Amino acid sequence: MPGRGLRGAKFSELARRGADASGSWAVAAQFSNGLEIGTGMAETAPERREFRLNGVRPRTQAEVAEQLAAVWLTPQMDRLFTDTASGRRKFLDRLVVALEPSHAREIAAYESASVQRNRLLAESPDPAWLSGLEESMARHAVAATAARMALLNRLNATLAAGAAEPFPRVALGLACAIAQRLAASPAVEVEDSLRAAYHADRAQDAAAKSAARGPHRADFTLADAASGRPAALSSTGQQKAMLIGIVLGHAALITSARGTPPLLLLDEPLVHLDAERRAALFAALNAAPLCAWLTGTDRETFAGLEAACYTIRDGSIDAP
Repeated sequence: MPGRGLRGAKFSELARRGADASGSWAVAAQFSNGLEIGTGMAETAPERREFRLNGVRPRTQAEVAEQLAAVWLTPQMDRLFTDTASGRRKFLDRLVVALEPSHAREIAAYESASVQRNRLLAESPDPAWLSGLEESMARHAVAATAARMALLNRLNATLAAGAAEPFPRVALGLACAIAQRLAASPAVEVEDSLRAAYHADRAQDAAAKSAARGPHRADFTLADAASGRPAALSSTGQQKAMLIGIVLGHAALITSARGTPPLLLLDEPLVHLDAERRAALFAALNAAPLCAWLTGTDRETFAGLEAACYTIRDGSIDAP
């Protein structure tokens, strides 16, 4: 998938260590439908990775994402509800990319134009150049926000239909001025108003060294659908149950929308779950048509899950 990986590790850190280490790495997979994918560290640039799709280098990462989706949950995400808005936006954008791979390009294009505008404002601004960057920012900001809104509408509908049961249903929202405008006005009008706002904000944005408006100012909101209680005010166990519900609902949405289920990657998913919810998760995974990978440090905690069990030790995987 696009991005820095589950833990944001440097690509050079993923290589095997020890006497037999080559200093590089690669991983590939062949699927039952004939699809072959692979990724590995670029030989000429250790901090860049390359992709292969059916043996050929694709033009963009999105071509790989269009063939296969992945949904994941890691312990770091347990802080999602109390983390910064930036962390919640990244989580939301990963959900969007799984269904709309082009969303990653929209976000990257907006950020690139925004960085260039900030740099130009700090120097001697060229009005024509600034206008061009603001045009790009407005266009990509509206496209990215519209994709976020579409995903949240579809995911809320999927969760309301019971896709995450017996885990608590979560009401998802987007606190975003652009989203509010898009809910009431055509996208073209919102682009025009945003472009004019960027022009009017040049002085204050130059002083702040950042744009006051845009998708980077949005926040992803979560609350218990039954009680309305914000996720940030819920207990740790309730928060983990909410997260798992979102992930299961998202997997169900991808399966329905794309016709094929995603890969489900759950890193230490049983932490903070009581016995009842642990059993509920196993039942959901046993019943769903998913290829799921779960990790943990205690084999006994996975009793009841119908799955093969592997042991990873010193860089080697022991088959069951």
